[in-house]
Amino acid sequence: MKIAIVHDQLQEFGGAERVIVALKKIYPDADVYTSFYNPEALGVHRHAFEGWNIKSSWADTVPLLKKLYSPLRCITPLIWESLNLSSYDLVISSSGSYMSKGVITRPETLHVCYLHHPPRYLYNYETAIEWQKYWLILVYGNIINHDLRKWDYLSSQRVDYFIANSHETASRIQKFYRRESEVIYPPVSIPNKTNHYPLTTKHYYLTISRLARAKHIDLLVHAANHHGFQLKIVGIGRDEKYLRSIAGSTVELLGSVSDRELNELYDGARAFLFASVDEEFGIAPVEAMGYGVPVIAYASGGLKETVQDGVNGFLYQNLQKESLIEKVKMLEAMNNNEYEKLSKQTRKSAEKYSEKRFAEQIKKFISSKLQTNI
Repeated sequence: MKIAIVHDQLQEFGGAERVIVALKKIYPDADVYTSFYNPEALGVHRHAFEGWNIKSSWADTVPLLKKLYSPLRCITPLIWESLNLSSYDLVISSSGSYMSKGVITRPETLHVCYLHHPPRYLYNYETAIEWQKYWLILVYGNIINHDLRKWDYLSSQRVDYFIANSHETASRIQKFYRRESEVIYPPVSIPNKTNHYPLTTKHYYLTISRLARAKHIDLLVHAANHHGFQLKIVGIGRDEKYLRSIAGSTVELLGSVSDRELNELYDGARAFLFASVDEEFGIAPVEAMGYGVPVIAYASGGLKETVQDGVNGFLYQNLQKESLIEKVKMLEAMNNNEYEKLSKQTRKSAEKYSEKRFAEQIKKFISSKLQTNI
C-alpha cells in the first residue's frame, strides 16, 4: 500500500510538526508532501526530517514566495490542487493555516485529515500576523478571505474522515465544515522518569512558544516585571525584539534550545505559564505536565480540556497580569508537600497524551477506515 503524508509547510517546528514526525514513525515508508521546505529554518529540529522523501510544491521554487506567502495566500488552492497523488492508496493530510487538506485524490484513495485547526485568519480568531491593523491590507485581506472561505469549505468536503486534535477543534470542524470528526489528542513526549527537585529549588517559571503577538507573551513578561518572579522564555519569532525591550531583570529570553536543554528547563521549572487565546490544543503545556510541572493558563480553547483547576494547574479568567499573578500567588502559598501532591497529579494527567497512545489510536482508526473503504 502506497501512503502519502501531506503537511502544510516545513519552515518552523511546533506542535503540528511533532505530529507528522509521529505519523512518519507509524508509517515509515510514507512519502511526505509539503508546500515549502526550509531545513535551515527548522533549527535544531531539522535532523528529525533527515532521510525522509520530502517533495515540496512548485511554489517552493519561486524566489521570495516563502516570505510573501501570507499576502499571496490566494494561491493556496493552486498549490495543493497541483500535487499529483494519483498513485497513493492512503493520503493523510496534516492541515492547519495552509489548508493542506485541499489536495485532490482519486475516488478510491482514502483521505484522512488530521486537523490542527481551521485557518484562524478565515474565521476571526487571533493570528500571529497583525495584518488587520493596516486598513489597506484589511480590505485586501477581506476580499481574498471571502473566496478562500468558500474554497476551504469545498476542500473540507473532499476529505473522507476528519481527526481533530481536541474537542475544541472538533466543534469548529462541525461549525465551519458541517463534518463529524474523531478526537485523537496529539502525541506528547512524556519522559520515563524526571528529576523530582523539591519546591525550594524551583525558582523560575517557564513558557515555550513562538514569539508572536497572538501568543500574548507580553502579558507573562508584564506579570513577571510587576510581581518579580523569574521567567524563562523559550522560542523565536517576530516579537522577540519587542519582548526584549519590555523585559525586566527577572525575565530571560533563551531563543531556540536543544532537546537536552529543554528537558533540564522543564525539570527545574516551578510552573509553566500560558496566555494564548483560543488555542486548539497546546502541546507545550501538556509536555510540561509530563515532567510534573503544573500549568497556569488562560481559560480558553483547548486548555480548558487539558488543565483542571487545582488538579494539574490553575486557570485564570481574565487576560490581565493581575489575574495571572493571583494564580502565581496561589502556587507560591503551597508548602513542599502540597506542591509535591500537585506535581504527581500533574504528571499522571499527562499520561493519556503519550506518543504510544497516539500511535495506537491512529493505527486503529485508519485501519478501520481502510477496511470500510475496500
